[in-house]
Amino acid sequence: MLGLFNTLNLGARSMVAEQLGVEVTGQNLANANNAAYARQRVQLQTSTPTPTGIGMEGTGVEAVSIQQVRDQLLDSQIQSEASVGGYWNSQQSALETAQTQLGEFLNLSSSGTGSTTTSATTSPDLSDQLNSLFNAFQSVATSPADPTARQALVNAAQSLASGFNQASQNLSTLNGQLNTSVGNDVASANKLLSDIASLNGQIAKATASGGSANDLVDSREQDLENLAQLANFQTTTNSDGTISVSVGGQQLVAGGTLADSLATYDPGNGQLQVQTAASATPLTLAGGSIQGTIDARDGAVATLRGNLDTMASTLISQVNGIYQNGYDLNGNTGADFFTGSDAASIGVNSALLTDPSQVQAAGVANATGDNTVALALAQLGNQSLGALNHQTFSGACSLDVENFGNALSNANDQVNNYNSVNTLLLNQRDSVSGVSLEEETTNLITYQKAYEASAKIISTVDEMLATVIAMKST
Repeated sequence: MLGLFNTLNLGARSMVAEQLGVEVTGQNLANANNAAYARQRVQLQTSTPTPTGIGMEGTGVEAVSIQQVRDQLLDSQIQSEASVGGYWNSQQSALETAQTQLGEFLNLSSSGTGSTTTSATTSPDLSDQLNSLFNAFQSVATSPADPTARQALVNAAQSLASGFNQASQNLSTLNGQLNTSVGNDVASANKLLSDIASLNGQIAKATASGGSANDLVDSREQDLENLAQLANFQTTTNSDGTISVSVGGQQLVAGGTLADSLATYDPGNGQLQVQTAASATPLTLAGGSIQGTIDARDGAVATLRGNLDTMASTLISQVNGIYQNGYDLNGNTGADFFTGSDAASIGVNSALLTDPSQVQAAGVANATGDNTVALALAQLGNQSLGALNHQTFSGACSLDVENFGNALSNANDQVNNYNSVNTLLLNQRDSVSGVSLEEETTNLITYQKAYEASAKIISTVDEMLATVIAMKST
C-alpha cells in the first residue's frame, strides 16, 4: 500500500497538475481575442504505479507537457491562400488606382468594371474627344474659310492633346508608385525573414532544454502568414523545431540563420524586379503582393500605357501625313498639325494656336473654298488602321477600355474568391485551434474542483497522520 506519506505526495502531485491546468486555461482565456494564438492544453498522464501485494497501485497524476493544438495542414493551406490573396489584392489595388487616375479620360469609371462606378463622366472621355476632333475637321470641310470652325478645330485638338499628356503623366506616376510599392514590400519581407530566423533560434533553445515554445511558434506562424501575403515560399521543418524558408527556390532562412535576403534591381528598363541580395539571383515569385504588383505594372497597366502611346503616335502620323499636303488660307503648305511622337509629347502646332488661318484645309494653293484635305482628315476617323489592330480610333479606344475592364473585373472576382476560401479556412482553424470561452470556462471549473478535491485528500491525510501520532503518544 502507498501509506499515508505516499498518499500525501499523491495529493500534492495532483494539486500541482491541476494548478498547471488552471494556469494554462487562464492563458487560453487571456488570448481569446488573439487571432495569432493557438489554444494550449496540459497533457496529463498517470504517474508511475507502485507494486503491492495485491497488484500495482496508482500514485496519482503528473503533468508531462503543455501541448499546442494546431493543424499543420490547415496552417499550410492558410499560408498558401495568403499568398494568393496578396497577389490579387495588390493587382486590384494597382488597377483601381489606374481606374481612378484615368477614369474620366478613358471612361473607365462609368464602364462598370471597378469596385466604384459612376453613372456618367463629368468631362469628355478619349472617345468623345477623338470624335470631336474629326467632327471639327468635318466642320472645317463644310466651311473652309470660317474662322470660328477653324478655331473650334484647334481647340478640339488642343483638348485631345492635353488629355493624352495628362493620361501619360498619370500612368508614369502610377508606374513609379508601383515600383515604390515593390521596394517597400521587399523591405517588409526581409524584416519578416529576419524575425523568423530569430524566432527559430529562440525555439531551438527552448526545446533543447526540454521546455515548450508554444507562444514562440504562434509568433512565427503569424510572421509566416504575413510573409506569405508578400511572397510565396516553401518551408521544411527541422528536427529541433526550427524551419527553413526558401523563396523562388533560394534558401533565405536556415534554422536560426538568415542565409540571404531579398533585394530589388533594375534590369535596364526602369521596372524593378526581385533578386537575392547576396547571390544576386533573379527570382520568379509565384504569388504574393510583390509579384502581384509587378504583374499589374508590367501587364494591364503597361498594356494600357503602350496602347495610349500607339494611339497618339498613330494619330500624329496619320493626321500629319494627310495634313502636310494641304494649304492654308495664305497658300502655305508642308507644316505639321500635331507635334510630338507619343501620348506624353503630343501637342498642336504652336502656330495654329495663335493663327487658325494657318490650318491647311485645302488641297490646292489659294483655293479658299477648297476642302479636300479637311474632308480627308474628317474621313480618317472612320478608317480601320493596321497600327490599331485594324480598328478605328474610337474602336481602338473602346477595345482598350474593355480589355482593362476585363483585367480589373478578373482581379475583383479573384479577390472575392480568395475572401470566401480564406474565411472558410480561418473558421476551420478556429474550430481546431481557437479559444472557446465556454469550453475553457468548463475546463477551469473542472481543474478548480479537482484542485479542491486534491486539497481535501491532503487535509484528510493530515488528519489521519495527526490521529496516528496521537495514538502513538498515548
